[in-house]
This record gives sequence, structure tokens and C-alpha cells, in this order.
Amino acid sequence: MIYQRVALIGLGLIAGSMSLAIRRGGLAGETVGTARSAQTREIAREIGLCDRIVDTVVEAVAGADLVVLCVPVGAMAAVAAEIGPHLAPGATVTDVGSVKQAVIDAVGPHLPEDVHFVPGHPIAGTEHSGPRAGFPELFDSRWTLLTPLEGGDPEAEAKLRALWEGMGSFVESMDANHHDLVLAVTSHAPHLIAYTMVGVADDLRRVTDSEVIKYSAAGFRDFTRIAASDPTMWRDVFLSNKDATLEILGRFTEELFALQRAIRTGDGEHLHSFFTRTREIRRGIIEAGQDTDAPDFGRRPKSSS
Repeated sequence: MIYQRVALIGLGLIAGSMSLAIRRGGLAGETVGTARSAQTREIAREIGLCDRIVDTVVEAVAGADLVVLCVPVGAMAAVAAEIGPHLAPGATVTDVGSVKQAVIDAVGPHLPEDVHFVPGHPIAGTEHSGPRAGFPELFDSRWTLLTPLEGGDPEAEAKLRALWEGMGSFVESMDANHHDLVLAVTSHAPHLIAYTMVGVADDLRRVTDSEVIKYSAAGFRDFTRIAASDPTMWRDVFLSNKDATLEILGRFTEELFALQRAIRTGDGEHLHSFFTRTREIRRGIIEAGQDTDAPDFGRRPKSSS
């Protein structure tokens, strides 16, 4: 057992999966959860998502030695301000947001000096959301990135690292701004591109009498899976990491223009060379154990369905 009591603020996919993974590994004496929506709390109680479900964040953090903020990035400052006066001395606060510098700026000022803040980000997920979406295998063999603050407590970081490893994750630490640039490449820009492509297809569907939906090929289906992600969460991600995302989108636009030129001029050599290089990225992801060759990659394991 690593923590006596873990408080989960927000009860969606990540929090639910954390609670189930903690239970699976016997990593905490008790998990306490809460969510803003009464309906979410009721569902969480019905399915036994946590050991206890309470109605307020103040109740949730009482006596907790680890508090995990699992709310959209745009809501974290308000939550931190509300729980700050009620945190136990020596407790650790972390988060699961996919943007880190904005979270540090939003949360840090509201935490007492005797509370340790270790920001984190599990790079795992599905397109599903809500308290029923969680499953304990979500973090198995996936990476969790910690972005500890300068002068932070090494013991608090070590305990949090042990928790994530106990939930099945590989764990690495990095600078918050570097994290935000890396995630702009690997997650944020791809999501924005997927949202855009699905939006274009929706416009076309009105012209083609729904044939875009009826005859969707694998590539478009994968775009729609990504674009089905929680809209509130992704709105906050783009607004909070706009500089890095805009930089990557600028580079994407340059590559797109080059491909347009190659298609227009019939430059098959350029197209073949580009596609060969990018295919190696996919192979590298599979070889690194971060995906499989299966056509349902990225989805919930069949044993958990």
C-alpha cells in the first residue's frame, strides 16, 4: 500500500480507471471520489467505482494523502482554490491533464506551502468518457509523464511514481514546457486535424446523401474515433497549449502544401519517399509496445468489454 487515502476529483475515464487499477493492485487503503454532476456521482455509487463517493470536493480531500485532479484543464484553478484550505499537511496533489505548464500556473498558487504538487499526465485513453468508461488495464504498458516542480519534494515524487508503476505504467519525468511541445505533436495537433477532417466530411455528407458515413473506410473511421473524444476537455487543451499547438500546425501546413504540390505536379518519387518515411513511425510505435497490428488498436481489451 502506497497511500492511505486517494481522493479523485472528477469521475470520468481516467479517474475511474485509476480507482479500478488502485483496487487491483492494493495500492491504497481507500479511494474517495466526487464529481460536479449528481448523476455522475449516482452512477459511480451504483457501480462501486470507488470505496466512497461523496458530494463535495471538500469532503473528498478530507484526510487524503493524495489528491488527483481529474477535471478539464479549464476547471482546475477553481477546484484548486476550493480544496486548498482543506488539504492535509504533507499531502500530495497531482493531476492528469494533457497540458502541464498551464496547469502549474493555474493550480500552484492555490496550494498551501506544506502540500506537495507533482503534476502528471497518463498518456492513455479511449474515445469514451464518463464513470462507466473506466477499466483497470487502461494504463498497462502505457507511459505516464511527471513534470515535478523545481525544489519539489523527491519523496512525494517517488511515491507518485510508485503509484503509477503499480497501476501498470512506465513513468518518466520531464520539463513542463517540453512536455507541452511533445504532446502538441503526438496528441493535440492530431486531434485537431481529426476534428477538422470529420467536420469536412460532415459538410460533404449533406451533398452525398450520407454516403460518407455509409462507406467509411478504416482511415476515416479512425478519425471519427479520435474526434469522438470529450469536447470540453479538448476545448480546454487547445486554449491552454495554443502556442505549441499552433507551432506544430504551422509545420503540418508546410508539409501539406508540399504534398499538394507533389500531387499537382505528378511527383510520385516525393510521395513514395514521404509515405515510406512516415510508415516507419508506425512500425516504431508497434515495436515500442505502444500499439498492436490489430485493426482495433487503441480500444478497450476484449476481456474487459
